Amino acid sequence: MATLELKQITKSFDDTHVIKGVDLEVNDREFVVFVGPSGCGKSTLMRMIAGLESASSGDILIDGQRMNEVGPADRGLAMVFQSYALYPHMTVEDNMGFSMRLAGVSKEKRREKVLEAAKILQLEPLLDRKPKALSGGQRQRVAIGRAIVRNPSIFLFDEPLSNLDAALRVQMRIELARLHEELDATMIYVTHDQIEAMTMADKIVVLQGGEIEQVGSPMELYHHPRNRFVAGFIGSPKMNFLPVEVVKADAEGVSVKLPGGGTTKVPAQGTDLRPGTALELGIRPEHLELDDRGPLEGDIQVLERLGGQTSLYVQMGEALITLMADGDVAHRVHDKVRFGFAPTRAHLFDAEGLALPSLNQHPLAGLKRQDNRAASDAVDQ
Repeated sequence: MATLELKQITKSFDDTHVIKGVDLEVNDREFVVFVGPSGCGKSTLMRMIAGLESASSGDILIDGQRMNEVGPADRGLAMVFQSYALYPHMTVEDNMGFSMRLAGVSKEKRREKVLEAAKILQLEPLLDRKPKALSGGQRQRVAIGRAIVRNPSIFLFDEPLSNLDAALRVQMRIELARLHEELDATMIYVTHDQIEAMTMADKIVVLQGGEIEQVGSPMELYHHPRNRFVAGFIGSPKMNFLPVEVVKADAEGVSVKLPGGGTTKVPAQGTDLRPGTALELGIRPEHLELDDRGPLEGDIQVLERLGGQTSLYVQMGEALITLMADGDVAHRVHDKVRFGFAPTRAHLFDAEGLALPSLNQHPLAGLKRQDNRAASDAVDQ
């Protein structure tokens, strides 16, 4: 059993309010990811959970017990930082077992625990090496192993992959997801990379300006973002936004006038909207399709050929639209193209940036990370 509950947590540094009344529940064995832009408060929130920072107000509960006055060493947590923080003069085995050595654990018990963690992390052949003889990914696995041997109730990861190159980050994402399943542990992970959040999380917590914008499964946030910020932050490349105007709204959806004069009916709740109301239409690059009879038109400014797919950056009035096409698309820079989209893929946002509720619940919206293998294929169909 390892649960976490935050109740109206705030944090201020003098007159600067960094965390502004956060409420959150993390269930037993969940993999929860805090994500948001730099300065949103995600690392500060993590440090308060770990006990490295004190909360200005509110309560932090682990397994129902209030932890505000409990020191970091006594909270039963283990934290993995962005920097590996390994002792250069110690072997991998000594680094992994150092906390147990300080706690007075016998040499035999230390080695037993280290060997168990090394087997999980595939570090057995490296136990006699020192950090300078390891790759970046191996060093990070040692840092994770150092956390595993403590047998914590909750693992805390503070941007642990940001120092690795792109290929290693992909490999370590897979290893961390596998580790979560094998340990069956509660994990909280901080990152600014929404791809990491989407691929690893059971539940994503999107933060901005010290406040939670939305909490939900990766597919829920992808298909049903609560507001324009979440819609633009979750998904890569980010969502496109176009100014539109309400033509008609009824129980079946909202008809809007598109830039260029076309109209489309989006299945969203908006029966109280009047004709002429200004909205924003959001559509993801992967949901736009080149179509000679499509309602939208623009000039290609940049082409990025990535092999299996090509990114088209299309100037449409003042907006630069991103569109994902087949890798062998024949268009060139400065070509004029027409394109469109399925209305069921579109989102509408009001003047305050709030999403109009969709009339269609996407069948994959409630899936968690462990279901994403099947989900990723279904989304593309």
